[in-house]
Amino acid sequence: MAGNKVQFGLKNVHFAPYTETDGAITYETPIRIPGAVSLTLDPRGDMTEFYADDMLYYSASSNDGYDATLAIATIPEKFAIDALGEEKDEDDGVLTEKADAKQKPFALMFEFDGDVKAIRHVLYNCSANRPTVSGETTTNTREPQPNELTMVASARPTDYAVKTKTTPETTAEIYDAWYDKVYEKTVPGGV
Repeated sequence: MAGNKVQFGLKNVHFAPYTETDGAITYETPIRIPGAVSLTLDPRGDMTEFYADDMLYYSASSNDGYDATLAIATIPEKFAIDALGEEKDEDDGVLTEKADAKQKPFALMFEFDGDVKAIRHVLYNCSANRPTVSGETTTNTREPQPNELTMVASARPTDYAVKTKTTPETTAEIYDAWYDKVYEKTVPGGV
């Protein structure tokens, strides 16, 4: 099957909080984040260059993951609690951001459409910063203002995986179940 010539569009953004116990990561069921507007992934890491014999003799890059910016219509309450560490009072239903809140790690799943088939991605180890909050007065037009989340996507500590994506050869079984659980390679007869 031929691959995409172009990509466009962003949809099906999900997050899956995880816990790490004795070096093993357990992902929760992915939760949809509706209203995706844009996603930018900027590589983190430096290029090391070594010059000898009057030329570039050796070069290597380091993969420190990505700096990510996700613009969405609104921050879902579940994300605010599960990823940003905000607290919801059970008595009055008020959601509170605390100075000592601990952000919680999660996987981020999404897809970019293409001219042939959408490519689905997972970033395995993300942490998000508090969102940018802004608003403007309404005039004769109503322009929605998305919220922006800045995140760092880094290597998963168990196997150093940063990001995985589908390809034209990805089986239908894996592709169709992409948002049911965080994709992790299963080894036949293995653990």
